Amino acid sequence: MSRSTLMTPERVRRTVTRLAYEVIERNRGTDGLLVFGLKSRGAALADRLADALEEAAGQPIERHALSIAGFRDDRDRDRVPLSDSAPDATDRDVLLVDDVLFTGRTVRAALDAVLQYGRPKTIRLAVLVDRGHREVPVHPDFVGKVIPTKQDERVVVDPSEPAVYLED
Repeated sequence: MSRSTLMTPERVRRTVTRLAYEVIERNRGTDGLLVFGLKSRGAALADRLADALEEAAGQPIERHALSIAGFRDDRDRDRVPLSDSAPDATDRDVLLVDDVLFTGRTVRAALDAVLQYGRPKTIRLAVLVDRGHREVPVHPDFVGKVIPTKQDERVVVDPSEPAVYLED
């Protein structure tokens, strides 16, 4: 298996900063913004994006990790009940964050998962990498980089660096 670098840590940092400014512009600020990072790799990216949003907007951004395990169409559906500390998404602008958009099935499940928190005013999707190959009609609102790939290749986002690699 070979591994090549698609985005260096510096490029990822610049891209996350750009995405933050795009989110602020599109939402006309960050008031009422609720960020959900898809567990587990999307949550790490969501934290970085929320930090960049806080820095750019000068105010705290509410963020949460979103588990979609009970909402996937390829697994048993054992939904976990909401805790008392669950956020209220009603009438808020929700930003879903994931590292890589591939078939769209994970995002479809995430949409179902978000609705358990209320009825948001808007739901938008931010991804670091869009690699195509959609199986469901999902389109990201904010994209760090479009990377056309082969079906059998794998795009890996290392959250510790952060960097993006292509494995084949």
